[in-house]
Amino acid sequence: MKLQKLLSYVRRAVDDYNMIEEGDRIAVGVSGGKDSLALVVALKALQRFYPKHFELVAISVNMGFEGMDFTPVTAMCAELGVEYHIVDTDIGEIIFNERKEKNPCSLCAKMRKGALNTKVEELNCNKVALGHNRDDVIETLLMALLYEGRIYTFSPVTYLDRMKITSIRPLIYVPEKEIIGFARTENLPVVKSTCPADGNTKREDMKQRIAELKTDFDHLDEKLLGAVKRSFIPGWNIEKGESNG
Repeated sequence: MKLQKLLSYVRRAVDDYNMIEEGDRIAVGVSGGKDSLALVVALKALQRFYPKHFELVAISVNMGFEGMDFTPVTAMCAELGVEYHIVDTDIGEIIFNERKEKNPCSLCAKMRKGALNTKVEELNCNKVALGHNRDDVIETLLMALLYEGRIYTFSPVTYLDRMKITSIRPLIYVPEKEIIGFARTENLPVVKSTCPADGNTKREDMKQRIAELKTDFDHLDEKLLGAVKRSFIPGWNIEKGESNG
């Protein structure tokens, strides 16, 4: 996928859900994975021509796992002209060694989000952009349905009242396979996760189940995303005027 195509996806999502307003200072949460790196590149490119002017910074939360090196991300952000910050934490040590969590992902996500939002607030950003793609939307929907018995997925725009921060997800229309192609074409400096739970999660299981369903149902992703956009899930239904989160 070329940058122009990625931008078309991002621009449509940003416009559909009013993700960016004049004068926004947006922090991109950068895990070092393909999605968050592609998001930095896309928003930097969008910044050049988008009619509403906005500032951009990037933030990585270092979980403290051995072998996680963000040096290539630092170099990429410097080349793009994007301000970049790394927040060092002991989250990995706390979860795996101190607490020895059997199901670490939920607590890890909360702690990581807390560290990220604290830095976002410190840097006087009013929005944080997260790298969830179209596959993430659908996986979250089916996980909520099958594991929890509820119809839910995260919203394109969410206002965090306690922090006075708005989270936005500009990649919600982008298929994961296209981001993989973009990362390869652009040689993005993907940082391999050294988390002990990486690749062994309910989400990975759901990804495999969806792949199996796709062999029986044509255009499954488009149908499920369309269902989400027409649903009562908060923040998704443009026709009902819910595009502001």
